[in-house]
Amino acid sequence: MNYFRKIQISIFIILLTFLVGSFVLANEAEFIAANPQFHINLDQATIAKGYTVAAFSDQLKLSLVPGILSESTGVLMEEIVEDMPTPWQMDKISRIYQFEFKNKDAYDNHKPFYIQFSYEEETNNHKQVFFYDKNFSSWRPLPTRDYPEEKFVRSLIHLPFARIAVFSNPEAMTIGRASWYAYKGGNFAASPDFLKGSLVRVHNPENGKYVDVTINDYGPDRKLHPDRAIDLDKVAFSQIASLGSGIIDVWLEPLEIKPDNQGRVLGVSEPGITSELNISSKAAVVMLENSKEIIWEKQATSTLPLASLTKLVAIKVFLDTRPSLDRVVAYSIQDEEYNYEYCAKWESARVKLDNNDMLTIEDLLYSTLVGSANNTIETLVRVGGLTRDKFIEKMNTTVSDWGAVNTHFVEPSGLSPENVSSALDYAIITKEVYTHPIIKKASIMPSYEFYTINTEKWHRIRNTNQLIAINKLHITGSKTGYLDEAGYCLMTRVDLGYDQIIVVTLGAPTRDISFSETEDLIKYIKRKIEN
Repeated sequence: MNYFRKIQISIFIILLTFLVGSFVLANEAEFIAANPQFHINLDQATIAKGYTVAAFSDQLKLSLVPGILSESTGVLMEEIVEDMPTPWQMDKISRIYQFEFKNKDAYDNHKPFYIQFSYEEETNNHKQVFFYDKNFSSWRPLPTRDYPEEKFVRSLIHLPFARIAVFSNPEAMTIGRASWYAYKGGNFAASPDFLKGSLVRVHNPENGKYVDVTINDYGPDRKLHPDRAIDLDKVAFSQIASLGSGIIDVWLEPLEIKPDNQGRVLGVSEPGITSELNISSKAAVVMLENSKEIIWEKQATSTLPLASLTKLVAIKVFLDTRPSLDRVVAYSIQDEEYNYEYCAKWESARVKLDNNDMLTIEDLLYSTLVGSANNTIETLVRVGGLTRDKFIEKMNTTVSDWGAVNTHFVEPSGLSPENVSSALDYAIITKEVYTHPIIKKASIMPSYEFYTINTEKWHRIRNTNQLIAINKLHITGSKTGYLDEAGYCLMTRVDLGYDQIIVVTLGAPTRDISFSETEDLIKYIKRKIEN
């Protein structure tokens, strides 16, 4: 090979090396630009006196006090720009960052350290730092304190590696206004967000004063007072402002939040929260009422026992006979005997009536709808103009005509496990039965009272539906049901403003889960629609 040929080859190799190197450097630069990183080596002398690692224009700080690290280590911090699943019930208000102690053996995980984390979006809601647990694909909460005036939070963590972000919870307002009321005469407060027994520190930002209060009541109503975070007992209010102020600006620092019956704190369980909703009910469906569009489902066509959800169909069939509500009829003990074919007397929800007690059709209707009484629906069947067999036959032909093809009834109360339907069928049924104004009105009434006409005995019927008792979700109708064979069943109808959604859950393992899963479904769908 001649001299000039060797030179040409050498130049080619140099150029190729340069181009490849440039390509690698360009890609590395692009990676770093796409994934901003910060790296620092902490030597023995530095960790002995403690050090605060600050990165990304002080957006994220790790406060490593003496004793946290036993050996020198590198600390790597980077922004995660790849798409990651985020909790469906939360709003992400910061970037997602990752930190790592390169020498993990240097960290004593029995000693937590502080994270200071700035958030980018201002919100009046409760803020908390979460870390991502890839084993469960969930975000798990960290103890967090908000500093709203500085727009950062501080958290404790005991992990040598984590991906973290700040989320705000739209279910809990922590920045807003507060009024006062006279009730218990102590350091108490009413909250629509924090459960009774929770301990909250209420700050007055105008003068720097604060008071620690125990939540012992529900309120204020956010539909009437959308900017009210809390209402204080007169005694508590007077410790941070003059009573003459009436209403003041406050920010809330939750000190101890009471969990719900399932151990969840503001909807967050110990294993964390995920990007999609998972429910334990055997079947469920969410349907837009006007279009019948199914927007969420789980085993929606499975045929399952219906329990007391049966009663809405029986009531609709009865109302279709156009009865006079003020008509007076006599109660018969025989009416409740039909119930005892399926349960013991003490097991049946009933209005305690004596033979030949006189009451109106209206009293029977509301007792059945509000209190889910099993005996009063049988009285309505008896006085409705059809034989009992023909009435039940009419129930079946009616729902079949509506398109509920997987539904069948053998009696009108729901006590028989042979009364069956599917979640989808019952959503279709709900759309039809809620065309009647009496059903619309009665199914969200907290209670109903009446006197028997002949004996003037007073009766008060209570609605035990928890979603009705504290209606934060714009509920326009709801019905519960339970049998051993059916589990807990629940239908709920919710006003979206432009339409109604119908939520049906069948076969929940407990009453509390039935309510909480329905509530989660409503919130989940609302957020999906709004976003």
